Amino acid sequence: MNIAKGTKSWIFTSLFFAFIFLVLFIIFWIFNLEIISSVFLIISALLFLLTLFLLAFFRDPDRKIGNGIVACADGKIREIKNLDEKDIGKCIMISTFMNIHNVHVNRMPLDGKIIDVKSFSGLHLPAFKKESEKNERVVLNIQTRIGKIKIILIAGTVARRIVTYIKKDETIKKGEKIGIIRLGSRVDVYLPLKSVKKIYVKVGNRVKAGVDKIAEIND
Repeated sequence: MNIAKGTKSWIFTSLFFAFIFLVLFIIFWIFNLEIISSVFLIISALLFLLTLFLLAFFRDPDRKIGNGIVACADGKIREIKNLDEKDIGKCIMISTFMNIHNVHVNRMPLDGKIIDVKSFSGLHLPAFKKESEKNERVVLNIQTRIGKIKIILIAGTVARRIVTYIKKDETIKKGEKIGIIRLGSRVDVYLPLKSVKKIYVKVGNRVKAGVDKIAEIND
């Protein structure tokens, strides 16, 4: 199983302390200190369970990249709306909410060159709420063959760290990994309205990053 870049330290830390408490359990058990050893055994077991959870949460499966403009994130489409955005102009915003059981590695929706990567501090409200637009986030402006697009990675209540894999001026292929939001949350993609022929998703649909087509390019 592939593990997402930028997450192995979490897994190894949990596993390390699980073994430490297991050793403490064995030591105290040898000296017949049953109550204390039982506590260490319980802590060790919980840490092993946490390690298994982190392995599942930070999984990074291989993907066969789909056609058209593909989803940036695994999860549920929470909102689709037309906007007049300051950097993109008239555009369509498609927002995906990532639940705890989803793969949290985010991917490029189509080929493009990274214009800039900007990080903003903020709150940690639940990502499915409208107010989460004030949350900690990373904004990617990208030049593509359909014009400039924008991707916003938004942290949530549990998610406290956004790790990006890309840098300014890099050219990234569709479906390549652009980052991960540790333990959560939401990804919004802004597409220029004039360049989008058809939207292939509706609110409530579930999508997989890099696989499912969310929109078709206007020829």
